[in-house]
Parts: sequence; structure tokens; C-alpha cells
Amino acid sequence: MDPVIHFEMPYADAARMANFYGAAFGWQTQALGPAMGNYVVATTCEVANGRPTRPGTINGGFFEQPTAGPALQPSVVIAVENLQASMAKVRSAGGTVLGEPVDIPGVGAYVSFLDTEGNRASMLQPLG
Repeated sequence: MDPVIHFEMPYADAARMANFYGAAFGWQTQALGPAMGNYVVATTCEVANGRPTRPGTINGGFFEQPTAGPALQPSVVIAVENLQASMAKVRSAGGTVLGEPVDIPGVGAYVSFLDTEGNRASMLQPLG
């Protein structure tokens, strides 16, 4: 079974989003800047070596809201052992893989997909 390990949501205003989640839930955010597509990492729980320490908790991130396309929706990220094999399974099950995998430095290989209901989700093959 492949677990959900991360969430992603779009933002229109990074500062407003960070202020909201900080005030409402105590989350900490870190903007990664233009080199990483203005992605904002959200820490929602205690971590050690960048990973949640309490079972059942995940962290996430926020990306700049596009004007159109499937990335308008929030997404969950599912950890997989073999990204290419999992992409084939998604296609075989009736889903649509959105583009080619990208390497996220220090994290792993990542690709998004649409399930049979039109929901966007993503897969990550973590490094090592």
C-alpha cells in the first residue's frame, strides 16, 4: 500500500496564505523562491530531519495558483517505490499521467495525474 505523504494547495497571495495558516493553525511556512517555482513549504507538525515525528501526520506545500488547468485543485502526494511502474498502473487503472516526471533536488522524482473522477493527485518516488 502506498501512503499519502504530502499535500499541495494553490495560493494567489503567498504572504496572505502564510499569515492565514500561521494564525489559524500554527503552521510554519518557508518560501523557496523563484529557483523553486515560488513554492512554499508548510510545516504542520513536529519534524526530525525534515520528516514528521508523529505517525499519521504529514506536511505540505503551496504553489502559485495557475489561471487554468488541473493544478487549480488541491492535491495529495502519494509515495511510491517505483515511479515508472506506478505511472503505468495509473494509466492501466484509467487515470491520466500529466506530463513527465520532474526531479526535485534532495527529495525525489515527482509527477501529477488525474484519477478517473478528474481529481488531481501526485506521486513521489523519494530519494534513497
